[in-house]
Amino acid sequence: MLITDHDKIETYYQALLDREQRFVGIFFVGVKTTGVFCIATCRARKPKLKNVVFYTSFKEALDNGYRPCKICKPTENANQAPEQVENAITLVKENPKEKLTDVQLRQKGISPEVVRRWFKKNYGITFQAYQRMYRINNAFQELKKGKNATHTAFDTGYESLSGFGYTFKKLVGKSPKHSKNKNIILINRLTTPLGPMFVCATDNGICLLEFVDRRKLETEFKDLQKLLKANIISGENEHIKQAKKEIEEYFKGARKTFQVTLDTPGTAFQNSVWKLFARHRIWNNYNLSKTS
Repeated sequence: MLITDHDKIETYYQALLDREQRFVGIFFVGVKTTGVFCIATCRARKPKLKNVVFYTSFKEALDNGYRPCKICKPTENANQAPEQVENAITLVKENPKEKLTDVQLRQKGISPEVVRRWFKKNYGITFQAYQRMYRINNAFQELKKGKNATHTAFDTGYESLSGFGYTFKKLVGKSPKHSKNKNIILINRLTTPLGPMFVCATDNGICLLEFVDRRKLETEFKDLQKLLKANIISGENEHIKQAKKEIEEYFKGARKTFQVTLDTPGTAFQNSVWKLFARHRIWNNYNLSKTS
């Protein structure tokens, strides 16, 4: 919404002058004289207070006729994870079997408080929950390859089989012993010039690509889990990595069609239509227009 509170406007304007990182994503400033809007850390020449308006979301700035600034790229960077959060995520990916503590994060120059706030705001879960999902997904993949459940539990950092079994069943939906043929849906987050998106994938391919602020997104997740008879947990597989790569290339203008594999949980008729779209290389334009 449009910010009209005088004190907030003064605070936000000073944050804009000081390029304060903590205000990135909190407000979007529209510049009346140029017709563009920016985030707090923009390096462009600062406008006068009388020439700016503040909004709480970039969609409101767009709806009011403002264009994204080419310097700070607000639709892309406003929701990008801060460097400390990116470093924490990298540590999780590089050490999928370990539980990172606050002490270990601080030793790496990472503030646990910053990480916790970002995950709660952007994922709706804690950083510890995010770690657990990554560890359980890693264990799930090893079990599918035939690894012993006991070895997997202790190798993944659990001190007891009961603790491992309880967490595994809660996230995956079945016990480690009966999970070999169980399907799971992995969810990951990516940033695009149109805003942040969630990408979901099974072993068979991408099954959902949606903006994080989509209305009734939780209902969409529930329907997807019901259709595929699978639980959603944080993680990443080759399909997600490929989708991220192709989407990035698309927005850079280096790609017009997509080759990433899809897992479409629809009826026989729906799947035949989707295959037709894919064959003509236009399913990507259809999805983007549908989610705009």
